[in-house]
Amino acid sequence: MATSYELTYIVRPDMEADAKKALVERFDNILTDNGANIEKSADWSTRRFAYEIAGYREGTYHVVEFTADVNDAANEFDRLAKISPDILRHMIVKMDKK
Repeated sequence: MATSYELTYIVRPDMEADAKKALVERFDNILTDNGANIEKSADWSTRRFAYEIAGYREGTYHVVEFTADVNDAANEFDRLAKISPDILRHMIVKMDKK
């Protein structure tokens, strides 16, 4: 049975639009290549941080809602997001069944 996840990540605010679009597509593909089914992938907005993160005072938030049968997609996203200099922070939340 598929598990629902919500993934939020913050992208560097100084990325050009084309580079940011390519980054989002790359990370969406990482999810789908590892068995996830993306239901929604959308930008929120650029927001100011309460404290500085990696030298930045603001960042662009992106939210992805997806389902997956196993944790492979979430684990691979987590691994690659940790080493990407373009993603400042990320959080993966397993959603409750309703």
